[in-house]
Amino acid sequence: MRPLDESETTQVFEKLFKFTGNNLKNIVESPSHEGPDQTPGRYCFRLHKNRVYYVSESLVKRATNIKRENLVALGTNIGKFTKSGKFHLTIQALNLLAANTKHKVWLKPTSEMSFLYGNDVVKGGLGRITDNINAYDGVVVFSMTDVPLGFGIAAKSTQDCRKMDPNGLVVIRQADTGEYLRNQEDL
Repeated sequence: MRPLDESETTQVFEKLFKFTGNNLKNIVESPSHEGPDQTPGRYCFRLHKNRVYYVSESLVKRATNIKRENLVALGTNIGKFTKSGKFHLTIQALNLLAANTKHKVWLKPTSEMSFLYGNDVVKGGLGRITDNINAYDGVVVFSMTDVPLGFGIAAKSTQDCRKMDPNGLVVIRQADTGEYLRNQEDL
C-alpha cells in the first residue's frame, strides 16, 4: 500500500473530475470520523496491487502493521490501473460518484433491468436528464426513486437527446450494479 505518484494522481483526478466537476473538492477535502482520534482526519487515495483505494488516513496508519502480501484490501476500491497504465473506475466508486456528481440521468422503471444487464441507455428508457450535459461528459444513472444504478459516458448532449428518436443512444454504460452478480470473481 503506497501513495499515488504524480502521474497516477493526475489520471485518477481527471477521471473523477469527468463525473464530479468542481465537486471533486468535496471528495478530496471530506473529513473522516473513523478511528480513535477525536479530531476528524481526511481521506486519501492509496494504491495496492494496481487498485486504487479511497481510505481514511487513520485507517492507513493502523494498516502499516500488516505485511503487504497479507493485506487484501483497505477502504473503498474506486478503480484500477490496467496493464497498459490506464485508470478505470469500478462499480465500487458508485456511492462516491453519486453523492458528488454534477450530471445525472434517471431511467424509467421499464428500462432499469436492461441497464442492469449491461446494456446502454437509449432515449426510450430515459425518464429525466439534467440540463447542460455535453457529449462525452460523465453521468451517473439513477432509478426514478433516486437509487444509483451505475455510471457511464453521455453519447449526446441534453439538447440533442430531446430531438432524437426513441432508439437513439443516450448513455454508454461503463459500470452498473449488476456487475456484482455478473463478475463476482473479479470484484
